[in-house]
Amino acid sequence: MRGYVCRRMIQLIVMLFVITFLSFAMIRLAGSDAVEQKMENTGMALSQEVVDRAREELGLDQPFLTQYGVWLWGLLHGDMGTSYISDREVLPTFLEKLPATLLLTAVSLALTVVISVPLGVLAAVRQNRWTDYLLRCGSFVGNSLPNFLVALLLMYVFAIRLRVFPVIARDVSLHSVVLPSLTLAIAMSAKYLRQVRAVVLEELGQDYVVGAAARGVPFSVTLVRSVLRGALVPLVTLLALSVGSLLGGTALVESIFLWDGVGKLAVDAIEMRDYPMIQAYVMWMAVLYVAVNLAADLCYQALDPRIRLGGGDA
Repeated sequence: MRGYVCRRMIQLIVMLFVITFLSFAMIRLAGSDAVEQKMENTGMALSQEVVDRAREELGLDQPFLTQYGVWLWGLLHGDMGTSYISDREVLPTFLEKLPATLLLTAVSLALTVVISVPLGVLAAVRQNRWTDYLLRCGSFVGNSLPNFLVALLLMYVFAIRLRVFPVIARDVSLHSVVLPSLTLAIAMSAKYLRQVRAVVLEELGQDYVVGAAARGVPFSVTLVRSVLRGALVPLVTLLALSVGSLLGGTALVESIFLWDGVGKLAVDAIEMRDYPMIQAYVMWMAVLYVAVNLAADLCYQALDPRIRLGGGDA
């Protein structure tokens, strides 16, 4: 176990260096200048001398490798630079948005598990009956609807017509997070419902289920203690990917509800060509996905002792 974790940590470090270099290069090759973008947004007409001086102050007149080296050196010392737009330090600004994203992620995942797992198990148990057909049809419809349409429908029904929740998020609270989290949970639940159904059906076809029934073990006991536990491994993989995408910020949903999270911060930074903020977001996403995948791999052995991390026969 320890050797496996060490190898994965080394891979993590190498991968992060590669990701930061590639993202830094792509941002600089995007074909737009941060100083010119800032001047256009302010509506000021400045001379070329002023623009050149501003680029020199930001270090944009330096060669690419020099810019990357300065940024990487600052990153290794806990300094992610200063925002080109707000002139604030990037790291504190980024950390201010994390509580909103963490709350949105937690509520969305909780709703997804509560919706998809029971309905997926029910569809598998009631295979090829009207309940199964109805749930699969609903899953197909939910998976086909884009997030922005679901968001607008929920906003119209619960915020405009019923006035139960606010149209846009007023603050980082459970009352304001319901609609954006439900928007995300509907799409994820529609996808996971089919996955849960398929995994449970596969487990129900195993010999141990038949043997338990022959010994007189109640089906509900076999379902809860054996079938669901055997189905947890692939579900952990799906949830790990969802955690990564949610913690990275769902820009579209956050922009619709004006949820002040990491995703909305990234969209604003891209529009304003705020290079340090974009680079911080890329670093966050890279670390997040690798760390979540590593945590999921470590959970596999706890859920299924047959799995041997780093090699061996399952």
